[in-house]
Amino acid sequence: MALVLHASSTNKNAFKALIAAEYSGVKVELTKDFEMGVSNKTPEFLKMNPIGKVPVLETSDGPIFESNAIARYVARLKPDNPLYGSSLIEYGHIEQWMDFSATEIDINIARWLYPRLGYGLYLPPAEEAGIAALKRALEALNTHLASNTYLVGHGVTLADIVMTCNLSIGFKAIMTKSLTSQFPHVERYFWTMVNQPNFKKILGDIKQAESIPPLASKKPAQTKEPAKPKPKEEPKKEVKKEEVKPKEVAEEEEAPKPKSKNPLDLLPPSKMILDEWKRLYSNTKTNFREVAIKGFWDMYDPEGYSLWFCNYKYMMKTQSHLLL
Repeated sequence: MALVLHASSTNKNAFKALIAAEYSGVKVELTKDFEMGVSNKTPEFLKMNPIGKVPVLETSDGPIFESNAIARYVARLKPDNPLYGSSLIEYGHIEQWMDFSATEIDINIARWLYPRLGYGLYLPPAEEAGIAALKRALEALNTHLASNTYLVGHGVTLADIVMTCNLSIGFKAIMTKSLTSQFPHVERYFWTMVNQPNFKKILGDIKQAESIPPLASKKPAQTKEPAKPKPKEEPKKEVKKEEVKPKEVAEEEEAPKPKSKNPLDLLPPSKMILDEWKRLYSNTKTNFREVAIKGFWDMYDPEGYSLWFCNYKYMMKTQSHLLL
């Protein structure tokens, strides 16, 4: 059975496995006419990945989901594949940069881009924090690439494939020249990678974003139909009401029951004034983590408040939120 990759033809996470397949001499077929939101909701697809995320690789031994896992599997199909380096330490460094790409590059591009496209709640402080974190990651990557052509060793590895695919959506959608020019070694690295034949065959020609996408506009309000003129009402005839005689014996009203006290009102007042931290949170425009988050922990009173982490079911990506 040929390997079948279920994803759209524009999915950058699917590109990881397809590029790895080109370097490994492995045949992977991309499903045709895949429609996100439809194809991944069918019973057949949900058997392969119960949460309906893409991509999914269909193999003779069963399905595999999560894009990095799929890319690893494809690379492993070729014995002694140079995509995994030539030594144990190179293998460790490849895994290191793959994780770095996911947790520092990909996630922060998403935090910046997707709310602007309408796939999540847009909050200026969250955007600023995402941009700051992305710049910090790009600076670290830039420092490493100042003395390295590739992430690991002297040739393309799986780390380069994953990193380039994750960077590609940023370069195409939101990372303009004014941003990337601050990291010249990252720029050189990215354009070198995407112009390699095996990369270009899958990614095609890439054009860098010229501007940051504007915020997604809200749905236009529905126009109300003009009100129809009301028909003239005929004057109502007066109807004499019969006088209701008061009851000889009035029903006694129940006396109001005393309200029970809230047990929380019996607790001593907390040292933490929540409004002070809210003002700090709202007014912090830069260095959000160093100012607002640090301020929270400085003010936090564990005897007066408790912290809860909740996972929201209906979000684009499950995120943990801090509740008081």
